[in-house]
Formats: sequence, structure tokens, C-alpha cells
Amino acid sequence: MKKLFVLPIIAAGYLVNAQSIGNSPYAAFGIGDVKYDNTVDINSMGGVSTAYIWDFNNSFNFSNPAANKNLGLTSFKVEGTNENNFFKSDYNDASSTKHSTYLSNISLAFPVSPKVKFGIGYQPYSSKKYEIVTEKKEENGDITASSFRGEGGLNMIQAALSYQISPEFALGARSNFYFGNLYDINEVTASNAELINGYETRNKIKTFNFTLASAYQKALAKDKKLTFGATYTFGNTGQMESTFKNSTYYYVVGQNKTNESIIEERASEDKNLIPMEVSVGAGLGKDGKWFAGTQVDYKKGETVQYLGQPFAYQDSYKISAGGWFIPNYNNFRSYFSRVTYRYGAYYEKGNLQLNGTDINRFVVTGGMHFPFDSNSASRMSGIDLGLELGKRGTLENNLINQNFINLRIGINFADKWFNKRLYD
Repeated sequence: MKKLFVLPIIAAGYLVNAQSIGNSPYAAFGIGDVKYDNTVDINSMGGVSTAYIWDFNNSFNFSNPAANKNLGLTSFKVEGTNENNFFKSDYNDASSTKHSTYLSNISLAFPVSPKVKFGIGYQPYSSKKYEIVTEKKEENGDITASSFRGEGGLNMIQAALSYQISPEFALGARSNFYFGNLYDINEVTASNAELINGYETRNKIKTFNFTLASAYQKALAKDKKLTFGATYTFGNTGQMESTFKNSTYYYVVGQNKTNESIIEERASEDKNLIPMEVSVGAGLGKDGKWFAGTQVDYKKGETVQYLGQPFAYQDSYKISAGGWFIPNYNNFRSYFSRVTYRYGAYYEKGNLQLNGTDINRFVVTGGMHFPFDSNSASRMSGIDLGLELGKRGTLENNLINQNFINLRIGINFADKWFNKRLYD
């Protein structure tokens, strides 16, 4: 029965490679717009995950695989995201809106034994879909037009394992496999020229890395508990195959490139694609009642190829805070007393720096978990809803300000699927 669920997860990763995921114009650089590695519940808490051990037995933490001491049921999750981006620039007072909806997570997790927990899942890692056209009038009256466009993305399949060394301390590990294709092209033409000059870069990625994790939880008086966590993600052990082509050509209506003449063509391989990352966090909570936590993430900058030239990502960091509370999960007279309410916020000093300006992000989040009404408190299968309100970028230096509202929804089925029956 395990194979029946594992194989669809892997297949889904390849099938949704063709998903159309909306991006900001900042996705034009490098590997595109990186999506956060988290689920609806964690995202609704501002991304707090490193010191987050869910009090109940129905959910697996992939971000920190060591933080899964309470998982006692098989958890199968399917989640989707609706992105709504609103862009504005002071350059010609331009503005635009972009919407997209896509599958953002599918995962399966279950306890192997009381001390060992395992999970496997798929998530999109980054996406690239943009088109920018500019025109410039030269001194001699000619008009030069430039077109920048790109598409593609990276997907990630992850497998995570946790081991509870003692009631308070656990270690975990996660393998991350990234795959996909990225495509960028810059075309330049002039009103007095018949040919188009195109600079095209194609990247084929198959790479993987590993995450090591730890979690420590200490019981305090009055059912309170203090949690600490840390994760470290190594750099690449795979490769990216890049091809760059500089050529001239023109288009015929209804046809592809015609009369193409290649000026320069080269290929290269690179491992500097997915950077090293460190996360540390701490949290305080009361058993079955509430939790509040915070964490700091640091990501090392990397240099990747963009239109045949090296493009440098800056070192970045992210500061998050958030948590959850349940009024009374045992109150079956009031449904909303058993609903989980989540809240959070984060600030990210981004890894993009354009025109000497950092592209940063500030986001507030919220969400709820609605248990299926017929389930007992020990099962807690249900629907997760999440909301993100945020801002990215700036209007300074002819850059773009991005406001966004992202909606997330997920279904978590939790039950004892793999336990052997003693009686029929």
C-alpha cells in the first residue's frame, strides 16, 4: 500500500513541471522566483518551522525533519496556492496585475516505529515566467526595441527521516532532489535593421542536496514546554548544464526562426545553484492550547549564469515570528472551539540587489485548520486555509513595487493506514 501513494507523488512532480506559475518581474534573474519550502500550516505562521513540534499526531514537519516526535498517524496532504500580484513602477507610471493557481504541495508521512518517522513529498522550488518589452529612440531617429522573456522552473522531491534519541532530543535528515529547465532570451532589433539579434540561455538542472536537523523540547511546569531547533542545508552535489547562443535571425509569420546565423555558442556545467542555508529557532507553548515561536534563516549567496554572464545572488536572511492557538479541542459542543487559529509575520532581506538597491520583502500571515466534524480529537483530519499579505521591492531607482495577496488551501487526511489489524 505504501507504493501506491509514493509513486503518484513522484509522478506528480514530473506532471506539474508544466504548471504556469505567476511571477514578479524579479523572477527574470537567475533561477527565478524561489518558493518557500513549507506547507499551509507553517506558511500561516510566518514560516516558523525550525522549533515547531505540532502537539497532535497528524502532521509532519518537512522543514525540520527532527521535529516530528508526536506523529502517530499516516498523514496525506494535498495543497494548492492562488497568487495575486499587483505591480507598480514610477517609470512611465506603469502598473500591472498577475494571477496564477497551482499545486504547491503533495506529501505522505507516517511513523515507521515510535522513534522513527518518515515522509516524502513534492513541491515547486522556483518558477520563471516573464516578458518585458522596452523601446528607445536613438539620436538619429531610429527606434531600438528589446524583448526579455523567460519561462520554466525547478521542482523538488524530498524524503525526510527523523529519529527520537530521547524523549527530549531528536535528529533528522532530508534529501532534496531538484529538477527542471530554465529558459531566458534577450532579443534586440532596430527600425533600420532586418535581422534580430538574440541572446539565449537554456539551463537543464538535475541536482540534489541534504539537510541535517535537530530538535530539543523541554517540559516545563503547568503543561508548558520550551522548544529549540536548528537545520543546516548543504550546497549542491549535482549539476546544471547550461547552453548559451548568440545569433541573428528573423521571424516569418506562422514560422519559427528563419535564416539563423550563429555568432557564438558555448556550453558549461555548474554546481553553484542551490545555496547553503542555516536556520535556528525557539518556541514556547502550552500542551494542546497555544504555541509562539521565532526563527532566523540565513542563505549564502551564489553566482549563476544568466544570458551568458555570471549573475551574483547576495547573502540573505529572514526573520520570522508566529504561532497558533486552539480555544478547546475537546469541546464538541462548539465547533469553532476546536478550530486551530494561526498567525505570523516575517521580514526578508532578499538575495537580489539591482541598481544598488536590495529587493526586500515584508509579509503578514494568518490561517485556520477546520477539522472534519465527524472526526475524534485524536484524528484531526481537516482543511487548512492560509492567507499572505505582503510587499516586495521598491519604487526607488526605477524599480518595481510588488504587493501580493496569496491564498492557500490544503486537505490533510490522517489515519492509521499502515497498522496491522489484530482482528478482522
